[in-house]
Amino acid sequence: MDRRSILGIAGIAAMLPPEVLAQSQSSGNAPSENAAPTGPEPGVKHRVDFGVIGLDHAHIYSMTDAMIRGGGVLKAFHSADPKQVDTFRKRYGNAMKLARSEDEILGDKAIKLIVGAPIPDLRAPLGIRAMRAGKDYLGDKPAITSLEQLAEVRKAIAETKRKFAIMYSERLEVRAAVHAGELVQQGRIGKVIQTVNLAPHRVGTGRPDWFWDKTRYGGILTDIGSHQAEQFLFYTGSKTAHVVAAQTGNLQWPDKPGFEDFGDMMLTGDGGTGYVRVDWFTPDGLPSWGDGRLFILGTEGYIELRKYVDIAGRPGGNHLLICDKQGVRYIDCSKMPLPFGPQFITDLVERSSVAQDQEQALLAAELVLTAQKNATRPVVAA
Repeated sequence: MDRRSILGIAGIAAMLPPEVLAQSQSSGNAPSENAAPTGPEPGVKHRVDFGVIGLDHAHIYSMTDAMIRGGGVLKAFHSADPKQVDTFRKRYGNAMKLARSEDEILGDKAIKLIVGAPIPDLRAPLGIRAMRAGKDYLGDKPAITSLEQLAEVRKAIAETKRKFAIMYSERLEVRAAVHAGELVQQGRIGKVIQTVNLAPHRVGTGRPDWFWDKTRYGGILTDIGSHQAEQFLFYTGSKTAHVVAAQTGNLQWPDKPGFEDFGDMMLTGDGGTGYVRVDWFTPDGLPSWGDGRLFILGTEGYIELRKYVDIAGRPGGNHLLICDKQGVRYIDCSKMPLPFGPQFITDLVERSSVAQDQEQALLAAELVLTAQKNATRPVVAA
């Protein structure tokens, strides 16, 4: 980590409440150490007024940052929690309005987009209300926590013709994952036939009550696994897919019966196959909240990503290794662009689907919801 990064972290740390800072250090669940963007990136051609509803997960900060980089103009936000309001205002200033209620934002005709990260089981209902109010919606993952919610979301999309987007940040906001997609599209490793995705996370400290309640977060495959299901579909190019097998367990938290700390699933689609393992067993000694690794196997080569840390290796994250017909190569992706924000704002204005394919986003949700529902549970906490 260089001096500039250290100073940036120190600056953000100085303005965060202690409980949020504790999450940042142990869990990665807090505002980025990078300063909030002050405006759109160069070349952005559209402006869209947006509002934020629900600050219960700190992903809301990277989501808001992405919209601002893409041309979004933050006009109003709402939260009933004074601590959440204080942290949000410290990051984005006092220019945007603190709405007295959700309806105040939904009723504002100038606001075209709602960005939300409330407690997971509240995200789909919020998105449906947003669409029925004539607005597009970007929800944090898991944006949908039951198959019943999924059916309601699909019905609302069909009736309103609005967008229900999901921020699968482990691909859309990870520079190495973005560049891997570019290499795949260039045909560098031939036809992708399998993805293997390992996604350990750290529990850390400062977790809210809903974090331990499966009825609120949807289960480990629904929650964390949604990222990996979306990556499987994207890199293999699968338009149809189903779950071959899945299992979940609670191995280490007997006092938290509503919590799952391990899950895995096998997926197959018309473009390839995938294996996913998710867990909450990141050791205290790792200098990151998780050692996310993605392997993309092609007919003419393969790619490995070390997304957040290269243990006993290169500093920082966003490491990509590729082996193809030309040989082996390491690529530092830490400076690669993040196109989702500008692409998504353009999609809202031009009614295109460059940033995210609606059906693929919902299919990823359907896969993990099905896996979660049908998972075997051979392991329980002792």
